[in-house]
Amino acid sequence: MSTNNLLSQRPHLGTISGMRLRDQSGAINALLLPLIAVVLLMVIALSFAFWAYQGRQDYKNNSDAKVAAAVDVAKQQEAASKEKEFAERSKSPYKTYVGPSAYGSVSVVYPRTWSAYVRDSLNQSPFVDGYFSPGVVPDTQDDNSSYALRVQVVQESYSDVMEIFRGRTSGEASVKVQPYRLPKVKSIVGSKVTGAIEDNKQGTMIVLPVRDKTLKIWTESNSYTNDLNKIILANLTFSP
Repeated sequence: MSTNNLLSQRPHLGTISGMRLRDQSGAINALLLPLIAVVLLMVIALSFAFWAYQGRQDYKNNSDAKVAAAVDVAKQQEAASKEKEFAERSKSPYKTYVGPSAYGSVSVVYPRTWSAYVRDSLNQSPFVDGYFSPGVVPDTQDDNSSYALRVQVVQESYSDVMEIFRGRTSGEASVKVQPYRLPKVKSIVGSKVTGAIEDNKQGTMIVLPVRDKTLKIWTESNSYTNDLNKIILANLTFSP
């Protein structure tokens, strides 16, 4: 047998070695991905366990303080609620002011905890000029004073009074005007004005025609809107 034939019958060692290397590389790659996934899952699990442990420790260490704080908040809310209920109950029984019959016998029902200062005049407008406020009525000569309720019967006609507001339905000092009837005097239709009823004063004003004159009822602070609606306007009467 010739040397060439012997050489040709030898195994191809280089080819076999290359196949083994490729097989090993593929096996490594196949094992590497699951290993990375397992490591990531372990990291996530450890992180969650640490977070849970910290939460338990925080609750364990501060539970008494948190319970005490929650109890204090509940007590404060209960006290505020009871104080509000007491304030509402203390407003009744209500007081009543009745104006001169010549100007419609305007009857104003207001909380017992409020004070009133009303000027009646048969010769000069406003014929009824009332100031109402919780506690003591502020100085009526001070332009900076603000009142829970104001009531006036003025000489101007209803249309003249409303003309003041018709040009103030837009801009910063704007008002909203809509028709209004008193619950107890439904035969008379007037207007409800909300917004900047006066310079630097936000509130609600009811304007109603009373014969050839005009009745105005308003609050100079939105804080008293609830009293205006539920007590004052709900019980207000006059003779048309």
